[in-house]
Amino acid sequence: MTEAVVEIKKLWTVFMNGDKETVIHKDLDLTVERGEVLSLVGGSGTGKTVLLRQMLGLEHPAKGEITVLGKPAAELGKRGVASRVGMLFQQGALFSAFTVLENIAFPLRELKTLPPALIREAAMVKLQMVGLAPDAADKMPSDLSGGMIKRVALARALIMDPPLLLLDEPTAGLDPESADSFCTLLRALHKGMGLTVVMVTHDLDTLFELSTRIAVLAEQKVIINDEPKQVVAFPHPFIHEFFLGERGQRAMALLREYPFTV
Repeated sequence: MTEAVVEIKKLWTVFMNGDKETVIHKDLDLTVERGEVLSLVGGSGTGKTVLLRQMLGLEHPAKGEITVLGKPAAELGKRGVASRVGMLFQQGALFSAFTVLENIAFPLRELKTLPPALIREAAMVKLQMVGLAPDAADKMPSDLSGGMIKRVALARALIMDPPLLLLDEPTAGLDPESADSFCTLLRALHKGMGLTVVMVTHDLDTLFELSTRIAVLAEQKVIINDEPKQVVAFPHPFIHEFFLGERGQRAMALLREYPFTV
């Protein structure tokens, strides 16, 4: 029997611009099961990143329910609860005035419950876990490459050993070699740490390399949430355009050659 890590029921997301009301999500339902890598895809304006932020409790829907790890998402801002969810933002969102190690250690320092030596040790472990050498600890974000910034941000997202990891365009801005390397890292961490992952990505190579299921946002809801091969076969104009173009065909060929299994 599968266990739901995230449950979204009858969700409405509404934005106001003056007197004008824009409905982004309408009666949206979504379930994320423990241990899977679920990817969210959709056209511009379908609210993919908004949905991630709602799972994290940073934004709140107009109507509906979001339950994360058995608790309402609105409670994730409370002390100690947020540690159960890690978030990797698209640009890394590192603190420019902090060193690499200080960035990674920041969530632990905010708890104010551990001695500095133990915090440093935990941060060094995560630094090496994401494939960075110990001498990177004292570097500043301005000294890092794009790939290194992603890895530092990932180490910070994992510093509390959360069971749920949210990723917003994890390979955006990376060259193909760095993107492949980062996907390999994510795949290893997913398996090694037993993570449940929810990912927003428009990169087809990343999508097919990592996803166990894909949820497609269109028409203000999730129109399908299934294994990649089933999603690609679903008859819908967005899916046909997104997956069955030239880039999609190349990615599907890789999927057939190197099928991903948990």
